[in-house]
Amino acid sequence: MLDTLKKLSRDWFLLGMLLAVIIASFAPDIGRSGGLLHADVLSDYGIFLIFFLHGIGLSTGALLSGLSRWRLHVLVQVFTFLVFPALWWVLNLAVGRWLPQDLMFGFFYLCALPSTISSSVAMTSLARGNVPAAIFNATLSTLLGIFLTPLLVSLLMGQSGQLDLAEAVLKIAKLLLLPFVIGQLLRPLWGAWFARYKKYTNVIDRAVILLLVFSAFSDSVADGLWSKYGVGLIVQTLIGAAVILFIVLKLTKFAAQRAGFNVEDEITAVFCGSKKTLASGVPMAKLLFGSHPAIGVIVLPIMFYHQLQLLTCAVLARKYAARSDAPAAKAN
Repeated sequence: MLDTLKKLSRDWFLLGMLLAVIIASFAPDIGRSGGLLHADVLSDYGIFLIFFLHGIGLSTGALLSGLSRWRLHVLVQVFTFLVFPALWWVLNLAVGRWLPQDLMFGFFYLCALPSTISSSVAMTSLARGNVPAAIFNATLSTLLGIFLTPLLVSLLMGQSGQLDLAEAVLKIAKLLLLPFVIGQLLRPLWGAWFARYKKYTNVIDRAVILLLVFSAFSDSVADGLWSKYGVGLIVQTLIGAAVILFIVLKLTKFAAQRAGFNVEDEITAVFCGSKKTLASGVPMAKLLFGSHPAIGVIVLPIMFYHQLQLLTCAVLARKYAARSDAPAAKAN
């Protein structure tokens, strides 16, 4: 646990997010739409670049090798796009009246997002789980999220006319799906070259996300984020993200064991079924809610959830990895 906390304290991406929020809070005119950096214009190019790099970096062979575990895939996708929103509905009934409406919508957006590719696969590998199935599930979730996330959001916003579903899906497909497909098509030609510079492409990926976070918070601060909510918003968000993560981790493990999965598939179910993507979440938020005055509040839950899931799942992965090689439970 202490080793994990030390590593997180040296994580430049985590520190960068904190710095982005601090700078946006004191100097929002730098990153707001139409501001000094013109971050709203740079964001579109950055989003396209992120998903092109995801496409060219993903092995098609590794993706297809995990295809056969269909019961596992169904469980993960059901958790990602059905159980999470249902959990939000229950929590909204229980505590929604006492929390800011924009923050509750931010929690709904968190629950509507797809899983994440990189950390799901990394944690599954560290825990000695079914890595090919994790790659397949995380990638499938990302692709499904291009259509299902706007659909789920529209169910909450659509009646008020705040979101045009067809237009939202088209924008997301153009900036997320199109570059991903282009990257996959170019992988046979350039994949090996990009793989040699993976550490640099990872830096680019995270730098773009930091730009998007900075832009979103700058817009919200300029529209009175802190004057409306104050520091209490941070506390509420942290507690809410922790509660959701704790419940989903328990539920995914319980469901995997009840389904009779072996321990490797259980690991994949837990890590893929409980995660939510920051890499897709912030770009999607910019596309879906770019003009929303509370976009900074909307992305706040996924920012907290991202860090909590990394910390918690790193501890869980080490516990799984330390297990004995005794015969596993009944195979799927």
